[in-house]
Amino acid sequence: MYDTVVATTEHVARPPAPWQDVPWEKWNDWRWQLSNRLNTVEEFSRFMRLTEDEIVGLSAPDHFRVDVTPYFASLMDPDDPACPVRLQIMPTAAELAPFTAEMADSLSEDAHSPVPGLVHRYPDRVLMLVTTQCASYCRYCTRSRIVGDASATFSRAAHDAQIDYIARTPQVRDVLLSGGDPLTIPQKVLEDLLRRLRAIPHVEIIRIG
Repeated sequence: MYDTVVATTEHVARPPAPWQDVPWEKWNDWRWQLSNRLNTVEEFSRFMRLTEDEIVGLSAPDHFRVDVTPYFASLMDPDDPACPVRLQIMPTAAELAPFTAEMADSLSEDAHSPVPGLVHRYPDRVLMLVTTQCASYCRYCTRSRIVGDASATFSRAAHDAQIDYIARTPQVRDVLLSGGDPLTIPQKVLEDLLRRLRAIPHVEIIRIG
């Protein structure tokens, strides 16, 4: 398995293969990581032995989106298909087989959504979905019906409707920003959302997760 990658170069001379020639300033730059994500058989085959199941999963035209940052990929055991990190992000043929208990919205979030992207299941808290994008996509994602879909984005108008609902619902004291990964949206957008939520008197807790 690859050596543990740390944020500094004190104990590790260079990033793991096949990225050993990437300068540390790029390797530690989240923008470089997002720009160099892996998602094809050819890209993964450069550093790991793919199983037949993984090749089928990666090659399927309608699979849930695959994107893996080089850092995340470096945590996988390239020789062990049972590696827990590998199982988290690598699609397999089994993922393509329908089964009787399959549900598009297994947490019934849409049924508790007063406005698009806002889930109000419990009286004093809401889940605010601000993006459908992630740096890497977990195969067990409970929001795969929307997450990773470039056409299923949340616009400024959607954010406005979410915040308007929170502002006129005084029992809401706890707001959890989620998605997708809120930390992938532009910083100025995230700052604006946090500023507007902080301005609502009855909102006491703002979380990102």
